[in-house]
Amino acid sequence: MTYGRPTATLAGAAAGLAAAPLAPPGFLSPLGLIALATAAGLGGAIFSRRGPQALLVLLAGAAGALAGLGVGEARIAAIDAGAAAARPAGGVEALGYVTATPHRVDGQASVEITTSAGPLLVTAPEPVPDLPIGREVRARGTLRAPAPWERGYLERLGIARVLHATTIELTGARRHGLAGAVDAVRDRASAALGAGTTGAAAALLRGFVLGEDDRIDAATVSDFRRSGLAHLLAVSGENVALLALLAAPILALAGVRLRPRMLLLLALIGLYVLVSGASPSIQRAGVMGAATVIATMAGRPHARWHVVVLAAAVTLALNPRATGDPGWQLSFAAVIGIVLAAGPIRDALLPAGRSASSARRAIAEGAGVTIAATLATAPLMAASFGNASLTTLPANLLSLPAVAPVMWLGMLAAGLAQIPFFPVAPVTWIAGLFAAYIAQVAHWLGAPGWAQVELPGLSWVVVAGIYAAAGAALYGALTTWHRRRSLRPPRSLPLGLTLFAFLAFLATRAPDRTAAKGNAPGLRVIMLDVGQGDSILLAPRRGRPILVDGGPPGDGIDAKLEAEGVSRLGAALVTHDQSDHAGGIEDLLGTFPTQRLVYGVRTPRILREAAAAGTRPVQAAAGAEIRSGPLRLDILWPPRALEQGPGAHDVDPNTLALVALARWRGFRMLLTADAESESVPVDPGALDVLKVAHHGSADAGLQRLLDRSKPRLAVISVGAGNSYGHPDPSILATLASAGVPVMRTDRDGSVEIDVTRTGWSASSSK
Repeated sequence: MTYGRPTATLAGAAAGLAAAPLAPPGFLSPLGLIALATAAGLGGAIFSRRGPQALLVLLAGAAGALAGLGVGEARIAAIDAGAAAARPAGGVEALGYVTATPHRVDGQASVEITTSAGPLLVTAPEPVPDLPIGREVRARGTLRAPAPWERGYLERLGIARVLHATTIELTGARRHGLAGAVDAVRDRASAALGAGTTGAAAALLRGFVLGEDDRIDAATVSDFRRSGLAHLLAVSGENVALLALLAAPILALAGVRLRPRMLLLLALIGLYVLVSGASPSIQRAGVMGAATVIATMAGRPHARWHVVVLAAAVTLALNPRATGDPGWQLSFAAVIGIVLAAGPIRDALLPAGRSASSARRAIAEGAGVTIAATLATAPLMAASFGNASLTTLPANLLSLPAVAPVMWLGMLAAGLAQIPFFPVAPVTWIAGLFAAYIAQVAHWLGAPGWAQVELPGLSWVVVAGIYAAAGAALYGALTTWHRRRSLRPPRSLPLGLTLFAFLAFLATRAPDRTAAKGNAPGLRVIMLDVGQGDSILLAPRRGRPILVDGGPPGDGIDAKLEAEGVSRLGAALVTHDQSDHAGGIEDLLGTFPTQRLVYGVRTPRILREAAAAGTRPVQAAAGAEIRSGPLRLDILWPPRALEQGPGAHDVDPNTLALVALARWRGFRMLLTADAESESVPVDPGALDVLKVAHHGSADAGLQRLLDRSKPRLAVISVGAGNSYGHPDPSILATLASAGVPVMRTDRDGSVEIDVTRTGWSASSSK
């Protein structure tokens, strides 16, 4: 197989564009340019068998790399110039147009808007109204630079400032011109997808067809994520490619020849991009989807790879920082997988020695695309998100018969909606049935506890090794299968694996690692000695630390955290608004890097302080989950109805305090805050460690909790010589009669629990 100068030039250009955002200071020196050009040229020459012409291939790759680097630097400068100019932090009002579908997570909404000063990310606590793309919004709050954890993501979007707002409201105005016309097309399509079907099905249809996933309920989103079907809820290159490639067999059945079929599929993609709103991410998805169609239907392998490299160069020219976007990586991986394996898998599924029926060939075609894309993206998803779905392949195959119909019917409804007064309800009703079937598959295969496994951080070498092993195994199996059936064996494995290794490097080139001091175990749980108060640090080795309460104000919680080797927090959780729990957290806000503030009952004071500090507030209630690497905090109490009820601020705060179950592999610890068992009905199951509620205050429900959970250790956070009589003698007697050993901060100082894969141990600082 020969790769000539055009492909080498494009490959070099893509390499230069990808290198632009990664280039260190001084990289544009002559020596750096020569090194990049040589490396890019050699990459093209490796796959060339043209003898003396290899030098020309090398030079073509070098020239492409230099041009790509120059274009990449210019594009980055242009993107950064469009970002909002830096301003002092303080109260501001922003007026701008919505440019992307809002994200709604854990009671917090965030939306990208463009203003006269440049693009902004605006965040606000729920409730936030529907924010259609192209509508003008007004928000007032505190403008700050992005937090370190979100800086890279926002940089890729060209956003330099974040507005932490108290509310976001629609003004009623819309965009004008071409953008306004596209918005009107999208609005009509969105309205049509909500006609003739239930609210849940309508939300799914908008997610499938338009990428509007912000109104899909959290349980359904969780099912799709755990089952490996989450890609269906976002407009990605893989989605666009599946839409077009699943349409290809239907056109073939109708007798459409190859070239007209390809043109029709490309027209379908163009229509889809327009109806979906034509945002930058959707434009990129359209490019990747078109590349997949052309590469899959191209007759020559060289032409296929040329198209793949062209798609990479085009998308990176739009935004060189796209290489750091998991969506770009997954789209590109899906394209590579489809080019490499979709055809051979399809042929392996067809009967040998005789022609297959058109229907069977269509099924084999769809299965080949689905299997190839699923296998190609799985390792990258594991590296990017720290988990893997064990049901992703069967879930995608089971949903395959409904994916194409729901997309076609959804697009048909969206297209017909552009005709005034055209009845689209019958079309969306049928589409809603297919959407409901996919949701049912997601629930069947996402609900079991074993459906998803948590993974440690994977280096790019490990991910590349997984691709190499899986690719070699698949190549060997398909080669053997094809030779037995006298078919041509699959080719291009070395090039494909090289590209996968490059993607693996991109996926993990900036891993998030918060190391604990020394050679720490997998999880450290530290009951900090903060006197008469609560403060518990959970520090997983692979993940950002979480602080549950901060003790009383003025106790120097920041110094205690630094002494434990913690320089920033993934989350600070305020169980309830009392000074011996919330005071230390308020001291941290604005002075100690904290990604999220998790709270229960809404407290305006704390929310204002979080907004001023640039910390994202997240409201949690029973059923919520807080993650950090393999560490999970399941919120067991209070129910959202009690937490948000009209009398929530009039009852004892202790009874509505957040109660969480901390889980790390097999280790389980109940964090009870001040919620005593006699008034808070939780059933956590078997426990390793129980944090005794309310500093050991009298609790008539403790015995029942001990009978159900049988903890192996109880810890009490309590101040020495306190005037409350904590811990109550009855509590100590109950624990003693149950045979549960006790550690106390008033006598033992800070209590540290070290958890490993094989067990756990507890020690004290005194």
